[in-house]
Order: sequence, then structure tokens, then C-alpha cells
Amino acid sequence: MEKIKIIVVTGLSGSGKTTAIDALEDAGFFCIDNLPVILLPKFLELRAEAGSEITKLALVMDLREKEFLQTYPEIFKRLREDRYLFEILFLEASTEILLRRYSQTRRKHPLGGDKSLLEGIQTEREELKELREIADHIIDTSNYNVHELKEIILNHVLKAVPAKRMKIYLLSFGYKYGIPHDADLVIDVRFLPNPHFVQELKNLDGTSPRVKKYMDRWKETHIFLKKYLDLLNYLIPHYEKEGKSSLTIAVGCTAGTHRSVSIADAIYGKLKKTTNLITLTHRDIELDRQ
Repeated sequence: MEKIKIIVVTGLSGSGKTTAIDALEDAGFFCIDNLPVILLPKFLELRAEAGSEITKLALVMDLREKEFLQTYPEIFKRLREDRYLFEILFLEASTEILLRRYSQTRRKHPLGGDKSLLEGIQTEREELKELREIADHIIDTSNYNVHELKEIILNHVLKAVPAKRMKIYLLSFGYKYGIPHDADLVIDVRFLPNPHFVQELKNLDGTSPRVKKYMDRWKETHIFLKKYLDLLNYLIPHYEKEGKSSLTIAVGCTAGTHRSVSIADAIYGKLKKTTNLITLTHRDIELDRQ
């Protein structure tokens, strides 16, 4: 009998595993959520005995199963030794994004108990560290919405990522809140004049026409945009040629409120003329107001 293709979807709670399993179901996989890992060999045995037509199996396995950490190493090792087409797909996201997602859905973290939500997330990240190290594919879902993540999963399992379909994720951020760890390209615009020190602009952000007009006054802004856009216009086709499915470009200033937002908007306006597969996110625009 033909060896079955098995994908185990695992990772951090809130990172998009439900979306991933939905995408795999759309791709023709037989999907099971939260199957105890110790039952997987028995399931495969019964499939073989029954002559099942299932050839593609996707399973969500994570810390909801209390014995998962103790049992997965031996089971996964055995699957590889038996030469199944076996893959571990590990999903994760930044702690900030996970906190935001949980606050929006009001769900309880599986490791919550007496711990705070932040402690639950940190504990889970630590406990899954060894599993992450042996994963075949890791996806950071921090900057993806449900539809984008679903497309990424489908592209991955179908091995059909056309070169010209590379998505560009443009992101403004503040260095005081940390560099986005999933960024492919990071550019620092803290060398530009700072609207924060202009009294009438201080409480606005980089999306304001008044802030944009202020940034547009400076020769440095125009020279930088020309040079950086020339670089991006050179790099993007080469990334596409290499088959890269997505490119994350991060633009940073001190707080992620004025300069990075305005410059990211300007870059977005230019790149939007050459591709529709581009999204813009201002990660930290509201944080200094809270």
C-alpha cells in the first residue's frame, strides 16, 4: 500500500492551527484535531488493515493533550524510521500578537490555570522549544490574517508557489518595542527629522497629512526614498526568481508613530503601482497613546 502523507500541525496556542487545518482540509487531507499522539500508530495500522483510501492525513497535536510532551518523541521518530512521508509544521507568533489575539477572542489559554495569560504563553513557548527545533517547517503568523495564512499553507503543501505571486508585507515599527523578528529587510529611518519634537505635530501620527507634509519638506526624505526604492525594485524580482513566497519589509523609527509610519506609507504608495500583492501594517502606531 502507498505510504500515507502525514502532516502534524503543532505550535503555540493562538498561532493559527485551526486555520492551518482548514487549509489542509481544502487541499484534500483527512484532518483530525487533538488526536492523542499515542493513538496515531494504531490509527495507521487500522487504516492499512482496512485498505483505506486515505493517502493524506493532517493532525493538530499540541499541549492540550497532557501526555503530548512525553509521548511525541518516540512516536515521531518511529514514523520517520518507517519512512512515512512525515512532516512537522510548527506555527508560532510574537507574544504581543498572541496577547492581542487572546484579548480579542477572550479564550482561555490551555496552560492558564493559576497563571496569567502572559505566563501561560511563555511556559508553552519554553515547553515546545525542542519540538520547534525538529520541525520541518516553521511559520510565524504574526503579520498574517486568516486568509493570508490559509494561502501560505496551501502554497506550501501543494508546492505551487508561482514566482510572480510573492507577497510583500510592509511594516512600520518602533525600536523601543523591538525589531520584528520575522522581517526579511529592516531599514532604520531615525536619521530623518523627527516630528515628535514639533509641538503641533507631537500628538499626531505619520498618517496625518500635516506630518506627511513636514516629512516631505526635507531633502533627506526624498533622497532616501529614491535610493531605497531603487534597491527594492532591484531586489524584489530576484527574490521572486528564487521562488520566495513572501517578503517582509520593516521600517523603524524610535516609537513607530511618526517617521516610520510616514515613510512606510510612501513606500507602499510606490510599490502598490507595481504589485497588488502588498499589505501595510503600522505595528506600534497606537502604543505611545495608551
